[in-house]
Amino acid sequence: MRVVDEDGEQLGVLATRDALERAREKGLDLVEVAPNADPPVCKIMDYGKFKYQQQKKLQEAKKKQTVIKIKEVKFRPKTDEHDYQTKLKQIVKFLEGGDRCKVTIFFRGREIVHKDRGLLMLERVVEDTQDMAKVESRPVAEGRTMTMMLAPVKK
Repeated sequence: MRVVDEDGEQLGVLATRDALERAREKGLDLVEVAPNADPPVCKIMDYGKFKYQQQKKLQEAKKKQTVIKIKEVKFRPKTDEHDYQTKLKQIVKFLEGGDRCKVTIFFRGREIVHKDRGLLMLERVVEDTQDMAKVESRPVAEGRTMTMMLAPVKK
């Protein structure tokens, strides 16, 4: 097997027994790095330290990634002006925070007949948020609900 020491210098092709002996002399481990190579490549290193550094790199990468959440705001076809404005402020707050927003119109009882009112309300939300959001999915009616997705516009 080809052996590389802890400094990255090649020691050449050695027998397994010789490589293990060199690793023990230095108080380190012999780790197989490339088993499919011809001959296989092994490295003399502190395996515990190596695993610890890998774990730290993974944690660091996880810290830097951003998680996009989906927030939901529910309306009804009869939602009045003041309630509409309050919910619109909430949508704006979610979008400014970088979250996607799911806008839902919920129909109760006989309101289901007036799906056009729900569609008008969703179009109004799109108009009121057009400078900060783009429509990710157009309004879709499913049973007693009508939903639409808004995503924040990248600045």
